[in-house]
Amino acid sequence: MSKNILIEGCVTSVTSAIEAQKGGALRVELCDNIYDGGTTPSYGAVHEARKNLDIALNIMIRPRGGDFCYSDLEFDIMKTDVEMAKELAADGIVFGILNTDGTIDMERSREIIEIAKPLSVTFHRAFDRAINPLDALEDLILLGVKRILTSGQRPSAMEGRELLTELVKRAGDRIIIMPAVDIDETNIRQLIDETGATEYHVFVNKKVPSRMTFRNEKVYMGTDPHLPEYEISITNWEQIRQICQKAQNK
Repeated sequence: MSKNILIEGCVTSVTSAIEAQKGGALRVELCDNIYDGGTTPSYGAVHEARKNLDIALNIMIRPRGGDFCYSDLEFDIMKTDVEMAKELAADGIVFGILNTDGTIDMERSREIIEIAKPLSVTFHRAFDRAINPLDALEDLILLGVKRILTSGQRPSAMEGRELLTELVKRAGDRIIIMPAVDIDETNIRQLIDETGATEYHVFVNKKVPSRMTFRNEKVYMGTDPHLPEYEISITNWEQIRQICQKAQNK
C-alpha cells in the first residue's frame, strides 16, 4: 500500500475480519446488522476477533438502526458497550450521536469519549445526517475525535467527493477524514487523487453457499423474504487485496 494510505475493512463477523486482514487491510471495523447500517457486535464476536487479529480492531457502538438520537436507556447501553470494547482490548470505538436538530450532541459525545480513553475514537456516518457538515467538523475537532467516517453526505463516496475534498482540506492535521461507501478497486485511485484522504473504509463481500443439505424454502427467519437465507456473506479478501494494490498505484 502506498506509504500514507490505510485501508479499513468494514466486517460483520470474525470470519470476515480474518479475511480482511488476509487481503491486506490494516484495520477493521467490526459491527453487526449491516442492513441497518451497523450495530454493536456481540461480546463473543469482539473477544474472538481480538484473539484472531494482528491488525487494529475498532468496534461499532450503536444500540440500534435508524436515527442517531438516543434515549437515556440506549445511551446507557452505549456506555456499557464502550466498557466492553475496552475490556476486550479493542483499539478503538466507532460511534455517533446527534441532537434532534441535526447538530452534534456535544455533551453525550464528550461522555462517550471520556469513557473510551485511551481508545481511538471515530465518529461514524451520523456525520452524514448532520445539518451542517462544516460546523459538525469543527465540533468533532473540539471534542478530540480522531477521525470522521463519511460519504460526504451523499449515497456514496464518489457522489460526495466534492464535500470530502473540502473536509480533508479544512481538517488538515486536526482530524482524519475517512471516505466510505461503495469504494472498491475501480474508484479508490480516483478518490485518493481527488480528495487527498489517507484512510478509506471499504465493504466488499462475496456470497458463500450454506452447508445445509435440507432446505425448507417455505419459511424465512428475517423480516424480508427476498433476502437469501441459505448463503452467507463474508469479506472478499481478494477484492481487498486489489483495493490495496490500487491504493499503491500498482
